[in-house]
Amino acid sequence: MSTMTSSDNTSYDSATAEVGRGRGLRLSGMNWLVWRQHRAAYWTLLAATAVTVAVLVYQRQQLITYLEGYGYPDLKSGWEDKYDQDPLNVAAMMLGFLPVLIGVFVGAPLLAGDLETGTAKLVTAQSVSRVRWIATKLGVTALVVVVCTTALSAAFTWWWSPLKSSPYVMSWTEGTAFDNTGPVPVALTLLTVVGGVAIGMLLRRTLLSMVVTLGFAVALQVVWSYFRLSLGNVITVTTHNGVGDNSTPNVPDGAYQVDESYLTASGDLIGWGSCNEQTEKAANACLDKAQVVGWSVDYIPISQMSSMQWLGASILLALTAGIAVFVILWGRKRLV
Repeated sequence: MSTMTSSDNTSYDSATAEVGRGRGLRLSGMNWLVWRQHRAAYWTLLAATAVTVAVLVYQRQQLITYLEGYGYPDLKSGWEDKYDQDPLNVAAMMLGFLPVLIGVFVGAPLLAGDLETGTAKLVTAQSVSRVRWIATKLGVTALVVVVCTTALSAAFTWWWSPLKSSPYVMSWTEGTAFDNTGPVPVALTLLTVVGGVAIGMLLRRTLLSMVVTLGFAVALQVVWSYFRLSLGNVITVTTHNGVGDNSTPNVPDGAYQVDESYLTASGDLIGWGSCNEQTEKAANACLDKAQVVGWSVDYIPISQMSSMQWLGASILLALTAGIAVFVILWGRKRLV
């Protein structure tokens, strides 16, 4: 491997600054170096985002045109019968893979590639400190990721918003809606990317780091899917009107029903399937024996969606910051 002379060393910053002023985004110094080194990944991500946003905006216009035929924004009944929800669900599923893909193909190789090829030694031997080099890599990459995921989240949220309260199309508690709107996709992607960077730094092999990052990203998605609903405040509503027809409590439109139970005269709850007898007479006898007087329903209103997303995103971003600090502190002493 070739090495830089002392004259190259002293003129490093000025040379990169001069080239940066003459080309592209007018970056200079380490910013230009990092952008140039990873420009293929950055431009691919930006171009794919631009195309996807254009498609989402087009689909939004198609949706509004369809809904206007049913009196949008005050929709009349019957619009669900002919509405093709496949494009929305397909787009949601594809967007759900983005944190994993970006983490694997952008995050994992970010430091692992330089450590594997020896580029890290060459760069850190110059006038740039390890901390500055790592921080710049993380900063530029994070900026590109935030710009892209914010644009995609805004476009998808705009497309889905007219149908947000309709459980017919896509429940707001599902990952297809909750994880692709608001700040959640930005936070999820950043955590996956920075986690991939940390894995690459520790393993120092690009391919191995990508495989391990894939496992990390999938595990993160699974854990997040179980954790998501715990961010909401469950509201309980009860009735004492028996358990006949139209006796269940009313919940707001779009609310997610967590649980439903029988309410007894003593205030205890029993499962609604406890008296699921074969005959109506046997079921009524079971209810009378248990002294059931009504229903108890637990639900999370859709009005909590935004606060749940911001709370979850804050937790994810805190974890991201913690991993980023670890990467910088570890790299400061043990990177090369």
